[in-house]
This record gives sequence, C-alpha cells and structure tokens, in this order.
Amino acid sequence: DKKCPFTGNVSIRGRILVGQVMSTKMKRTIIVRRDYLHYIKKYRRFEKRHKNIAAHCSPAFEGVKDGDIVTVGQCRPLSKTVRFNVLAHEPQRARTGKKSFRIF
Repeated sequence: DKKCPFTGNVSIRGRILVGQVMSTKMKRTIIVRRDYLHYIKKYRRFEKRHKNIAAHCSPAFEGVKDGDIVTVGQCRPLSKTVRFNVLAHEPQRARTGKKSFRIF
C-alpha cells in the first residue's frame, strides 16, 4: 500500500491523536471520533464536544471494527479529506455506545 506509513511513501509528522472508530464503511478509510471538553469562562463549566477525523487504514490493520480505539498520526494530504494515518489499533474491551463520550 503506497499510503501506508510502514511500507509506503508517507512520513508521519505533526500531531499524534487517539480516538474511537465510528465507521469502517469506506475502502481503506475509517472515521475516528475524538471527544474533548471545552471550557466556558462565563459559566465556569465545561461542555462536551467532538470532532470526526477521516484516517487512512492500511491493510496491515485489517481487524479494525467500529468501537475500537486507534492511534492516528498526521501526514501529508492523502485525499480531499484524509490527512491522518492509523498507527496503532487497540481492540474494544467493553461494549459502550457508539456516541458515548470518552476521553482517553
């Protein structure tokens, strides 16, 4: 795979992020959900927010399923929306909801 960070011509530089796999419906691309807290100064409280990141999943990680935890690294743009590559895969331990808020 030419877009694989281990065997292809892609270097990982920039951010290393961890998130939960939301969708594996595309070919060699997954959607990763990152949950975080945003502080509201006026109310002195936090609110929950999330972002979805499209990441390239090389054939080396063929057992990735929805709900798994993956580590993604930033790389050059691989397509219109994909700027991250899967680096590590941690299978799902406990069954949690797809949209449940989870900070790593």
